[in-house]
Amino acid sequence: MDAQRLQHRPVIGVIACGRAVEGEPAQAVKHRYLEAVETHADAIPLIVPSNLDVTHAAEIVGRLDAVMLTGSNSNIAPHHYGSALDAQAPIDDDRDDFSQALIHAAIRAAKPVFGICRGLQEINVALGGTLRDLREAGQGHVHHAPPDVSLEDMFGFAHEIDVAPTGVLHRIVEADRLRVNSVHFQAIDRLGEGLVVNASGPGGIVEAVAASHTPAPVFAVQWHPEWRPEGRAHDLAFWHYLSEAARARYMPAPGSELSA
Repeated sequence: MDAQRLQHRPVIGVIACGRAVEGEPAQAVKHRYLEAVETHADAIPLIVPSNLDVTHAAEIVGRLDAVMLTGSNSNIAPHHYGSALDAQAPIDDDRDDFSQALIHAAIRAAKPVFGICRGLQEINVALGGTLRDLREAGQGHVHHAPPDVSLEDMFGFAHEIDVAPTGVLHRIVEADRLRVNSVHFQAIDRLGEGLVVNASGPGGIVEAVAASHTPAPVFAVQWHPEWRPEGRAHDLAFWHYLSEAARARYMPAPGSELSA
């Protein structure tokens, strides 16, 4: 890869998740996220640990052209959205705290914010929204694949969603209905301030949102466009939109000279 192309690729921060490896705390990001950022958004992924102190959020955002909040097998602790419900395990406390700080820092810095699955829920909570547990309404099986399902079989759990006729999603996919592989136990209950529903699925569950009031794009989907984006046009469109948003933030250093 030549130096000029490398210089002009935006840097996208990809938030990690807390894990345990051989009994020790660890941070992990599924390779499919990194591959999609590199291949389909033509950007440089920078893994952002989610166990950093919240005071570092603004510093981290300052090094990025965009922020991407990934999916995770952990739920958001209810106290983050003002609920007294019991924690819906598993919980990733460090990520809960840092992701909220990261979202606010990115919005203040006018950097694009993108969310996938848990990332949509994190954005909603950061903007004052609340969540609900789909299992309480008996809907969990509709939106969550069995834990032992292989990635190759994941698309067997897809379902149809309706795309709002006005909004970011409709503009980038140019379609009224999509088939998506949304797998989650939590869903939006009350919409966060300034968020607009861009798509909804069975039972009115919110499947995509965009912000109407931020200086840079804030956009999130409940499904997983990183699994096999080359197989579905609307998943590729997600990564292309992320790329365009991040590139709009890219400003080469004054007087910098690029060499081949």
